[in-house]
Amino acid sequence: MLYQLYESQRALMAPFSEFASAASKLYDHPLSPFAHSILSQRISAALDLMHRLAKDYEKPQFEITSATVNGVEVAVQERVALQKPFCRLLRFKRFTDDVQALTAMKNQPTVLVVAPLSGHHSTLLRDTVRSLLHDHKVYITDWTDARMVPAEAGPFHLNDYVGYVQDFIRHIGPQVHVISVCQPTVPVLAAVSLLASRSEATPRTMTMMGGPIDARRSPTAVNNLAMNKRHEWFENNVIYRVPPNYPGAGRRVYPGFLQHTGFVAMNPDRHLSSHYDYFLDLIRGDEDSIEAHRKFYDEYNAVLDMPADYYLETIKTVFQDFALVNGTWMVEGELVKPQDITTSALLTVEGELDDISGAGQTRAAHDLCTGIPKERQFHYDVEGAGHYGIFSGRRWREKVYPQVRDFIARFDADQGSPAKPAALTDAAAEPLAAPTRSKRSTTKAGA
Repeated sequence: MLYQLYESQRALMAPFSEFASAASKLYDHPLSPFAHSILSQRISAALDLMHRLAKDYEKPQFEITSATVNGVEVAVQERVALQKPFCRLLRFKRFTDDVQALTAMKNQPTVLVVAPLSGHHSTLLRDTVRSLLHDHKVYITDWTDARMVPAEAGPFHLNDYVGYVQDFIRHIGPQVHVISVCQPTVPVLAAVSLLASRSEATPRTMTMMGGPIDARRSPTAVNNLAMNKRHEWFENNVIYRVPPNYPGAGRRVYPGFLQHTGFVAMNPDRHLSSHYDYFLDLIRGDEDSIEAHRKFYDEYNAVLDMPADYYLETIKTVFQDFALVNGTWMVEGELVKPQDITTSALLTVEGELDDISGAGQTRAAHDLCTGIPKERQFHYDVEGAGHYGIFSGRRWREKVYPQVRDFIARFDADQGSPAKPAALTDAAAEPLAAPTRSKRSTTKAGA
């Protein structure tokens, strides 16, 4: 019933949002007589803000059309490499007529970015992909909004997620390097573990960033909600059926608008302040700040529904049973054994101010992957970074990406060498032979 009420409210607000947008332009356009009144800028700014608060946010596009390789700008085209009912494997194919750049691109490592299926679209990793394209061939998982998947496609479970990741790795080939951000760190580690247990080829490297490998460590507000509520509570209170106006009508889902509400509730003061600053920027005509606000919230407010079975099983497996770290997780009758991974190199990344995945949760992967030699395991704490800062924004580009790039390059060129990647020697990343744990601030880190 709640989903139907939300859809009714959305339909009622749509005309008001369009009216607010048109009225805002009426008070802002230089040829309009209303634009010359004393309060025209404030009225236009207020109406623009109302429009953005009331509008419906559709799935954004990556809009990555070019990248720079060896100082040469090359064209980028988004292609579907593999299509599955609940996910598309996208490839960002690069093109150029420059012979040197073309030669460099052919020899660059191949990276699979596994995006989260946790409420936002994969375009949230746009900055991640844009950086990687300078030095890598890039694939990414583009998860489908569950309300858009017809019921006849069947259910989608956590085990299916693991299977999808394995299929994508097989499709790309054993030369692939896998990067998982937040939620997928757990199923990705399971997928690679099962490949290793079957003696199949595993990725050359695994980079895991800000994920709940062991949610018992430094639990955050997100972890506490999942751990302190009974499994039945989630099934009875947050699972609804898709309304009839979508292709997936009747499918049981965890609606994206509930997830979005939870995100906002974590830092309501910060979001309120951000919208007020946007109002002031509109009055001042600060175009750079206005555009930055719009880009962020166009992404942040665009959410998707998650399949109910997948969502409930993730809650139980990751946050209640801790099945991965307890060694009890069975996927299609096979036990997940991370200790079977022996040839892949491992890098974990955590943000100092991460309020979604707490300190040590991602680093716990090293305690599980005992088959990987210590000289092939590395950890990097990103000072001053919140959850989003480890894969997007200035800290990602200036601090994290150089570490990830050089880590991948080192083990792509020489899989067998135990030497530490050059960038990791000089920077803050540390080999796990002599780990140190940085102090984490208790300050909440926002988007």
